[in-house]
Amino acid sequence: MRPVQHFSPEYLEQCRRMTPDQIIRFVEDFRALHGDRGAARPKSRLISLKVPEDLLDAFKTRARLSGRPYQAVIKELMRSWLVGE
Repeated sequence: MRPVQHFSPEYLEQCRRMTPDQIIRFVEDFRALHGDRGAARPKSRLISLKVPEDLLDAFKTRARLSGRPYQAVIKELMRSWLVGE
């Protein structure tokens, strides 16, 4: 469940005074900042895969050091392999 947002009366009054151009600019900036979360994401499927522990540990460590989730790196590698990189 998403948290409920609470806005101050001052903020709501500021929003009421916005011009249409200001509203459009706000929405465009918001989308640029947060991405298009309304876009449909491809359906994913949970799989079970046996991997040697030392290989998985090393892979997770390398992914963490690069600042990326290891499962995202696995998906990137799968996509790269499919296009022949």
